[in-house]
Amino acid sequence: MPQTFTRKSLAASIVFASAVSVGVTATAETPENAPLEEVVVTSQLREATQLETPTSVSVLDEKVIEARGAHNLEQLLNLAPNVNFSSGASRGRFVQIRGIGERSQFIDPVNPSVGLLIDGIDFTGLGLAASTLDIDQVEILRGPQGTVYGANALAGLITMTSNAPTDTPFARVSAEVAEYGSHTVSAVSSGPLSDKLGYRIAMQNQQSDGYIKNRFLDRDDTNNIDESVVRGKLRYQASDDLQLDFSLLHLDIDNGYDVFTLDNSRNTLSDAPGWDRQDTLAGAVSSLWTGSDLFSVKSVLSVASSDTEYGYDEDWVYADFHPWGYTSTDNYLRDRDNVSADVRFISTEQTRLFGDSTRWVAGLYLRDEEESLERNATFTSQFDTQNTALYGQFNTALTDRLTLITGLRFEQRTADYADSLAVDSSTDEDLWGGNVTLEFSAADETLIYATLSRGYKAGGVNGRIISASESNAQIGSDVFTFDTEHMLNYELGLKGSWLEDRLQAQVAAFYQDRSDVQAKQSIFDPDNFSFDDFLANAAGGNTTGLEIETSYQASNKLRLFATAGWLNAEFEDFISTSHVDARNDNTGEVSPLNLDGRDLAHAPNYQFFTGAEYALTANLTARLELEGKDDFYFSNSHSAKSTTYELVNARLTYRGDDWDLSLWGRNLTDETIYTRGFYFSNQFGNNPANNYAPEAYYQLGEPRVAGVSASYTF
Repeated sequence: MPQTFTRKSLAASIVFASAVSVGVTATAETPENAPLEEVVVTSQLREATQLETPTSVSVLDEKVIEARGAHNLEQLLNLAPNVNFSSGASRGRFVQIRGIGERSQFIDPVNPSVGLLIDGIDFTGLGLAASTLDIDQVEILRGPQGTVYGANALAGLITMTSNAPTDTPFARVSAEVAEYGSHTVSAVSSGPLSDKLGYRIAMQNQQSDGYIKNRFLDRDDTNNIDESVVRGKLRYQASDDLQLDFSLLHLDIDNGYDVFTLDNSRNTLSDAPGWDRQDTLAGAVSSLWTGSDLFSVKSVLSVASSDTEYGYDEDWVYADFHPWGYTSTDNYLRDRDNVSADVRFISTEQTRLFGDSTRWVAGLYLRDEEESLERNATFTSQFDTQNTALYGQFNTALTDRLTLITGLRFEQRTADYADSLAVDSSTDEDLWGGNVTLEFSAADETLIYATLSRGYKAGGVNGRIISASESNAQIGSDVFTFDTEHMLNYELGLKGSWLEDRLQAQVAAFYQDRSDVQAKQSIFDPDNFSFDDFLANAAGGNTTGLEIETSYQASNKLRLFATAGWLNAEFEDFISTSHVDARNDNTGEVSPLNLDGRDLAHAPNYQFFTGAEYALTANLTARLELEGKDDFYFSNSHSAKSTTYELVNARLTYRGDDWDLSLWGRNLTDETIYTRGFYFSNQFGNNPANNYAPEAYYQLGEPRVAGVSASYTF
């Protein structure tokens, strides 16, 4: 990176010059004037190509995942505009889209803002499950998915689809070695078992010591990665009209968690390092039936059981470090079981409505989830939810070029919460969302669309707050429950493919109007010397933004690609009663702080990703990437912020007939990245060396890492 550029000027130059999408990997010299590959979006009610889908969506296929060297979804998120994530764990488990999304989970149950589906299985809120092993495609839909998915997709939806069984025998083994004791081995096998039955199985183990040195314990593996994944699929062609797909996923994750230090370095002093664990067994049965002239039926039945454990050294240091003897650990055992079913009826040519002008989709969705929590063997809670939804969509051709799309979802949700502090609460809500879209085909390869969509996020209860803190006057009964949040999303977009399909681009401009915004707050409890989180409703919020993606096959050797997002996400009329910056350090009391007009947490004003791939020879390809992000607040309860950064990544790949070998490096300039941050006032400082002065503390992202990857196909 040239030293004459400042971070701000470099970011602005890249965004301005690149125009901006995620590229498709070139594995060798491409034929002259060859078109870019067509990408199909599967997460909408009807499958369509990416350029025919009237919504802002990023599609990352297997080639992009390989070129990125990604082992988990978190390593792909920076490729999509206006998508962010937060750590506070071994990985970035929580996703924000257009500034909306959870950033952590501790005591209270969470009603997610961003849905996560893997082969039709609901893993919302379980980001550790998002392994990219043998994944065919990742789709990131931005904006409320009030018709498609409902209550857990106010901000957007992420779907991951693994590869299907192949018609011919196939096997591949892969290995990777990198710095910090990192090594990964994986294997995939696929093929037919009979004329009607095919299989695919993939296995992977990834291990790394991590980037932390624990100086007190003299260990370099207290923030390690140890993840094993097994993924299997069967495809049964029962008849010409019926296809059945069976999916199975097993995860065994035993990661460490030891990241926060008093000097914001990679050298910790904890005597009880934490962990971030997950054991999951999940499966799904998908079917497609086309045996009627009236409609086809598409269905998914899924079951998932996940046991998680999240713990950490709460004081970050060893015993007796604090002169007054403070020491503490925290641990959360959370078990989640869910069952979901989605049955969808899709019209045929024979059942079009209104003079054959209208195609239709109608569906039924059921979801039952049970979540139990045990904290430090002293607190337990149970949170059970049931969702039932009816949804439908009409696609009406008004003219040869103009189509009206109308969708509606009605959802009934019940939630029961109880804990060991005698809090018992039940809620029952009727929710609805939908969309109205006009799309205009300006030419054969150009689509213009305008959308009004409505999303929703269920209300809930801050159960523990009241019972544990009845004597604490800072917390009142007004925060015992919080209301349902709603959002109206106005979006205008353009998509197209030009220059004989060598240039593809999509642009979306949007405005989001939120009411009863659910905003996380925290309160200091001087009796227990700890912070408690709770959710409260801000009066409102608004977000304005722009998203651009483009890919260009400049020549038979050179491919250019880029994405960019601009975002202005703010609160409206929000008075925070728990803001750390407004705390009186002598009394611990908090003066209300007006956050009207302040940016939402984890909502950077801009971010970008751009790069190029060049075929040096028929077998050798070089890839260079530059990605960057503006600074952003870590929380609504304090003013600690990340830093602006730009990262440079590179990859050199040689492909033989049956094998490939890659040399790669990430963050080549060794930029310091903050992925999570906290601020402590004098009332709750953490460092006696500076007399517990107010300070911000940060979790650091990945430093410079280099490695070698290879695979062999049988």
